[in-house]
Amino acid sequence: MVLAACLQIAQADEPPPRLSPAKTAAQAGLVDIRSLAPDIAEDIKYAGSDNFVGRPVHGYLAPKCLLLRPAAEALARVEHDLRAQHYRLKLWDCYRPARAVADFVHWAHDLSDQRTKPQHYPNLDKSQLLGDYIAPVSGHSRGATVDLTMERCAADGTHCAPLDMGTGFDWFGVRAHTDAPGISAVQLANRHRLRAAMEREGFQNYTLEWWHYTLAPEPTPHTLYDVPVQ
Repeated sequence: MVLAACLQIAQADEPPPRLSPAKTAAQAGLVDIRSLAPDIAEDIKYAGSDNFVGRPVHGYLAPKCLLLRPAAEALARVEHDLRAQHYRLKLWDCYRPARAVADFVHWAHDLSDQRTKPQHYPNLDKSQLLGDYIAPVSGHSRGATVDLTMERCAADGTHCAPLDMGTGFDWFGVRAHTDAPGISAVQLANRHRLRAAMEREGFQNYTLEWWHYTLAPEPTPHTLYDVPVQ
């Protein structure tokens, strides 16, 4: 999630977010989702080069999904319930260090770097991304937000294939909205299937990104973390 609108800006009477002094995941209370769901499918995009920046993002030293424990436990329950129906989750991003968000902003300022435009913002000029799509603070840095999709598996749990959701991850534009006009009935039904599974365990969808979910209420709604993912 990088859209500015999903920052869930605090109301005037709420305190501004603070940066935690934690230096390690353990100090922050972040746990690896695989300690609860050992073989959950992962493709942590920002730890590699298959993302809108086109390279590993600052703060991602390993392809891991870290979350605050209440969010990790809820996500593990979603995975458990889906497997009984021959589906499973595939995770793209979880906790995101504040330094990674700063890296996004730095990339957005470099208008000469257009390498990922065809895959991620084909209908937008890069100058439109900063502010409208990429913001200096992300809810992911609070440790209870995930970006993910769903797969359908064979009856024995093998040979899983991704559901058709109508766009890939971090596709900037209207087509990524959960109820976007112009997508097929199958794509819409798949997005709704994912949403229903996540909502059963307390996650709320950000309607402008079909892949984006936040546990409600958040465990630490006013705290950002900047420990590296490793």
